[in-house]
Order: sequence, then structure tokens, then C-alpha cells
Amino acid sequence: MNKLGLTLLSAAAIFGCLLLLWQSIIWIFALPPYLLPSPTRVTHAVITRFPSLITSLGITAAAAAGGLLAALIIGLIIALIFAQSPWIRRMFYPYTILLQTVPIVAIAPMILLWMGPGLGSVTLIAFIICLAPIIANATQGLISVDRNMVDLFLMHNASRAQLLLKLRLPHAMPSLFTGIRIASGIAVIGAITGELFAGSSRVGVGGIGYAIQYANAQLETDYLFALVLAATVLGFAFFFTVMFLEWYFLHNWHESARVIGQD
Repeated sequence: MNKLGLTLLSAAAIFGCLLLLWQSIIWIFALPPYLLPSPTRVTHAVITRFPSLITSLGITAAAAAGGLLAALIIGLIIALIFAQSPWIRRMFYPYTILLQTVPIVAIAPMILLWMGPGLGSVTLIAFIICLAPIIANATQGLISVDRNMVDLFLMHNASRAQLLLKLRLPHAMPSLFTGIRIASGIAVIGAITGELFAGSSRVGVGGIGYAIQYANAQLETDYLFALVLAATVLGFAFFFTVMFLEWYFLHNWHESARVIGQD
């Protein structure tokens, strides 16, 4: 059996053990379905509510992807500016890190007040929560170039643009992908958090966070677990998509991507 098959078999075995543990807890403590539904009830909820589940998943995915993409573009631009000017970096870099320390639940109501409910507010919340790790990692990669390499480029009369595009930016790619990997996971969290506050611009139609509020109010615990499962799947999809892109762009020349491919 090859390594991939063994990994899949191990993952399936662990998943089966977790399901057995889940069901055993229900049997041992005689928990009612509204408190902890069984795996079969959750599976039934996924099947019967599949269309609405997919709709909510698509809305949350769109908000999270939009926030992540905007954070990548804006964050990389800011990091490039920071790398070009130490003075600007010293002045403004601490303020960008403050974005990571501000609780998103504290600013979500203000964003809702300014922009109103709907996809735009949720995307903005996902953008804010994704921005700091991308700026921090991209900036660190851009300014961590070996000084000998910089001197070598300068000896060959490289321009400022050539130094940036042909040395600093390629050198920063592994660090940038590290920031994107971190942001890809919290993008889903940011989108769901935003939906808990911003809800939806249309009654009865919203993302996973909006559906979680509805399921919780109706005590539909089995559907609530199905929504949590959908959010987990979405987070994994984002994370592994970024990992694939990292391997695709870096595996031919950077050791970290080769390690990912071998694992």
C-alpha cells in the first residue's frame, strides 16, 4: 500500500473512532437529541437539508474568499511599501498589527451600522481579520533577504524595481504563503462571525452564521451540528487549496514546498 493510501486509511480509522466515541457518550449518559444528536441524526439533517446547507455554504465561501483575496492584494501592496521604506515601516507597521488584537466581535456591530446587513459587511469583516497575518509575513519575507545577495545585485547595477521584483519578492514567497495559510483558516471564522452580526440582506437566505442563529433559535441541534460540519469542511477546503497553490508555485525551487509534496 502506498503512502497516500495508508494516510487515507488512517484518517478514516480515526474518523470512525471519533464517531464511535460520540455515539458511546450519548448511550452512556442517555443524552436527549436536542442536547447532543447522534451521528445518524446529523447525517439525516445533512441529507434532508442539503439544498439549504449548500446555499449557506456558498454564501459564506463567497464572503470568505472575497475577504481573503482583498486582504492578499491590499496586504501585499502594504508590505511592498514597508519593504521599500524603513521609515514608513517603523511608523505604520505597529498599527497594522493592532488589527490582529482588536476583537472582531467588537467592530462587527459598527461595520453593520455603517454598511448595513449583507454580503458586503461580511466580506469586509473577513478582510479585516485576514489582513494582519498577510502583512506581517510578507513584510518579514521582503526584508529578510541575505545582504550578500542584495550587494551582488547592486554590483551588477540592478535598479530598485529589479531588486524588488527579481530578488525580494521571490524570496518572500514562502513567507507570503505562510501568511495566506494562516489567513485562509481565519477567513472562514471571520465570515461566519460577520454573519452572526450582519445576517443577511434577504430574509431566510444567508450564510452559515445566519443559519446557525436560525437553527439555535429553533433548537434544531442536528442541523446545527450539520452547519458546524459544513464550516469545518469549508475551512479545510480553503487551507488545502492554499497548500496546493504553495506546492505548485514553489516546489521546483524551494525546499519547504518539496517537504509538503513529500509529506
